[in-house]
Amino acid sequence: MHRKIIHIDMDAFFASVEQRDFPELRGKCLAVGGNEHRGVVATASYEARKYGVRSAMSSVVAKRKCPSLIFVPPRFEVYESVSKEIRHIFLEYTDLVEPLSLDEAFLDVTVNHKNIEVATAIAKEIKAKITAVAGLTASAGVSFNKFLAKIASDYDKPNGLYVIRPKMAEKFVEDLPIKTFFGIGKVTAERMQMMGIHTGLDLKNLPLEKLLREFGKSGSYFYNIARAIDLRQVDPIHIRKSSGSENTFWDDLSTLSQMQSGLAPLIDEVWQWSERKKTFGRTITVKMKFNDFTQMTRSKSASFPIQRRDLFEKISYDLLEEAFDETKPVRLLGVSISNLDDFKSNIGRQLEIPFHEVII
Repeated sequence: MHRKIIHIDMDAFFASVEQRDFPELRGKCLAVGGNEHRGVVATASYEARKYGVRSAMSSVVAKRKCPSLIFVPPRFEVYESVSKEIRHIFLEYTDLVEPLSLDEAFLDVTVNHKNIEVATAIAKEIKAKITAVAGLTASAGVSFNKFLAKIASDYDKPNGLYVIRPKMAEKFVEDLPIKTFFGIGKVTAERMQMMGIHTGLDLKNLPLEKLLREFGKSGSYFYNIARAIDLRQVDPIHIRKSSGSENTFWDDLSTLSQMQSGLAPLIDEVWQWSERKKTFGRTITVKMKFNDFTQMTRSKSASFPIQRRDLFEKISYDLLEEAFDETKPVRLLGVSISNLDDFKSNIGRQLEIPFHEVII
């Protein structure tokens, strides 16, 4: 029996929330994140995308492409709240919900709470409820595995619904440009194109041995998806591996005291997340991006979770000071924690322990 998988992807999520909450932004070219002088676009409205503005694009380049572009700062607490509302809608239909981010998730509705036989009908209901509850639109992809459902949700955006049925799947994948494959990133796609792999059919024509030789263990995944095969289950257990915060500054920072002041609110944000979630990390990383766009990260790891703010703060500032170079002004700072562990499982463990340093 084929599984019934739905992938829901919110349309221009951050930008759509801003346009929903601020009517004066509706119909405008909008970028969430960055500003006219520096920074990176987190999400662009569909009006801005017509000009070629995309997420992860430099805000300077985005403004050049779209002179009428309006920049707004992100409100992540609002986006998280809306995401939770949408997640509750998913759970009305199935407990098998695998979030990929705030704005997208897989659902396995093979067996569902409402005993609806047709997955497409469930996708339609969910889309309608999202609009009614959150005032937003979502696109949905429906198929019999995660790879195809993900591809399908992007096929008819925005506010789309596309179904890839078993009989059409293999031919659909054969015709698909390799750069649109879920699980094949930009760098890998470019490498494949240099090898003459431009479509799913080109990928399908390569033997497994060659794919393993060229791409390591990912070769098996590429071999299977070229044949529309994806056996991964929808996994409702989502384990977060890190939490961090970073900021691109309006003016470059050239002194250590300026950088310490710039790092302070980022330390606050990460520590507040740890306390709120009762989750603490064993590795602290400080990231610096210089005004020539080169970057450096420095990390220190402990054997146990760091559960004291003063220790977290001291390590962060020590890493910053060690990385400081008075000849290289800084345009971006970031701090993060990783190797996360739940507070409850660590009560009574020693906190002050030796650290080892990793410089990347």
